[in-house]
Amino acid sequence: MPVAQKVVAATTSPRAFILKQTALFAAAALFVFVLSLTYGLDLSPGFF
Repeated sequence: MPVAQKVVAATTSPRAFILKQTALFAAAALFVFVLSLTYGLDLSPGFF
C-alpha cells in the first residue's frame, strides 16, 4: 500500500473508508452503465 494511502486509511474511521470505497465503486458502475447505454449510438458532430 502506498504511503499516502496508508496515511488516509489511518486518519479516517473504518466506516468512512468503507463508505468512500462503496461510493467510488458505485460511481464506476454507473459510469460503465451509461457507457453501455450509449454503445452503438452515433455521437458524431453531424448527429447534433
